Amino acid sequence: MVDKSEMAEKPNDRTRANVNAKIANPLAGLSRDKLAEMGEAYVREHQIGDEEDIRAFQLGAILAQDPNRYADVDGLTAEELAVLEKEISHKWSQPKLLYLVIVLCSVCAAVQGMDETVVNGAQIFYSQQFGIGDKNSSRDSWLLGLVNSAPYLCCAFIGCWLTVPLNNWFGRRGTVFITCIISALACIWQALAGTWWHMFIARFALGFGIGPKSATVPIYAAECSPPQIRGALVMQWQMWTAFGIFVGYAADLAFYGVSDRPGITGLNWRLMMGSACLPAIIVICFVFLCPESPRWYMSKERHAKAYKSMCILRYNKVQAARDIFYMYTLLQAEKESVVLGGNKLKEMFTVPRNRRAMQASEIVMFMQQFCGVNVIAYYSSQIFLDANLSEFSALGASLGWGIINFLFAIPAVYTIDTFGRRNLLLTTFPLMSACLFFTGFSFWIPSSSKAQIACVSLGLYLFGIVYSPGEGPVPFTYSAEAYPLYIRGLGMSLATATTWFFNFVLSVTWPSLLKAFKPQGAFAWYAVWNLIGFLGVLFFVPETKGKTLEELDQVFGVRTRDHAAYGGRQFIYFFRRYLLRQNVEPEQLYEKESVEHHPTSFSQEKQPDQTARV
Repeated sequence: MVDKSEMAEKPNDRTRANVNAKIANPLAGLSRDKLAEMGEAYVREHQIGDEEDIRAFQLGAILAQDPNRYADVDGLTAEELAVLEKEISHKWSQPKLLYLVIVLCSVCAAVQGMDETVVNGAQIFYSQQFGIGDKNSSRDSWLLGLVNSAPYLCCAFIGCWLTVPLNNWFGRRGTVFITCIISALACIWQALAGTWWHMFIARFALGFGIGPKSATVPIYAAECSPPQIRGALVMQWQMWTAFGIFVGYAADLAFYGVSDRPGITGLNWRLMMGSACLPAIIVICFVFLCPESPRWYMSKERHAKAYKSMCILRYNKVQAARDIFYMYTLLQAEKESVVLGGNKLKEMFTVPRNRRAMQASEIVMFMQQFCGVNVIAYYSSQIFLDANLSEFSALGASLGWGIINFLFAIPAVYTIDTFGRRNLLLTTFPLMSACLFFTGFSFWIPSSSKAQIACVSLGLYLFGIVYSPGEGPVPFTYSAEAYPLYIRGLGMSLATATTWFFNFVLSVTWPSLLKAFKPQGAFAWYAVWNLIGFLGVLFFVPETKGKTLEELDQVFGVRTRDHAAYGGRQFIYFFRRYLLRQNVEPEQLYEKESVEHHPTSFSQEKQPDQTARV
């Protein structure tokens, strides 16, 4: 993973660096008269509104340069000043329709979580009915894994890559609507399956709903939200996915005792699988009550509609004009990157700053799966059965794990921006490893003893407590911010495809892994991967907490070998500081001259204003 030769930048890298800086702060250094003139010109060029709207854009363009200095802007009414002040002092005080968008995105996340976990309890029953439930048969183990992992196979190779064309053709709302229809129909289809291959096809089709939705909804939330709460709303996706996982477990438990009816075999598991369509139907019913993403309208040159949509999402026209004008100037700066003529996919590998961002993003996305969490999410009921719990008790124990997974995701909204992404991962990976070793080795306790199930449950629950604020929310947040904006969409597509592919690998191999290595070896396998993940983060994943885009160019300007060496020194620092209790000062890597001496490093060429709002 270390750069081959840390070769020098190409000649156009200075231009690329300047474009990245302009994207980070496109209005830096402009006078207020010039900004007001630009705002008015934008309204007239795109024929937006009347004289009131011209005034709004004149003031909005000035505010866009630095929203925090609203008190210094002449011409604002008392009501507008009060709203702008409240926006900063009470950041969660927002219009009702913005909260409707938040609710929509939260329910979409719950759709995702429920789609993933109703199979946890259902597989106990349909594996027997479809003749693939023999734990001693290699064929049955692989077929069960294949059926359970089918949606993630679809996501990795087809679903995620449909995100861009679906968004381009149908917009954010349209994509959410279409993917939720697919999810609802696929859930009903699963409930009607009569053979394992029929179930495989139905679950594969579910991937067409899961993949594009998982990439679109966080983008939609971010594009509709004001900057003050954008990060927290991106975090909501993971938190409410955890809630959906909990609801999926609850559905498994609720329908466990349903008896078959004449002509209907396996009614309980069919209701489990079919119940996942309900949150998707809720989204379908009210998605078009929400406004379309203003940024999507602007990408289609529909500026008047973008402004109208933004007016719905903000309290007054000055706020809306400010955010629309800022979006417009940002898009204009992004277009300059296209003018450079570089192949974006190629530049992810050839530009060292981008390559390091991709390297770090791929490590955290890969480890989101290979930390072993979805072994528990998809197979916990079977794991508890193997620990000699009854079927009903196993489903109840899985529900307990789902509750923990949701509750302990909530603190991450705070800790991810205070404790930091890197620190969360470095702290939780060793703890997750210890929990999995403990869980696996607990199966050596005699099965006749209640201590076995107590220790297995304790190990899985402690794993959920540690995972939820760490490797749960960090990967999507990290991947969304590590890349420069001009390749962020491509980077996120790669990131989501990566996590879904390894989700598939995890799901399809677990039954066979369990058969070959028993629970002790299977859990130890993922425990070791957590230790590998710790080393990967220590050496190759920089901290991105609280950094502007300009500062991230500097962070990812640190050569890979230099960061790896820093990681080794940091490990020694942790040992001396927290174990030996020595008074040692931490090293500040990014404040040193340890970045490459090339134009994309902002250690040498700082821009005039570091208050980027991206």
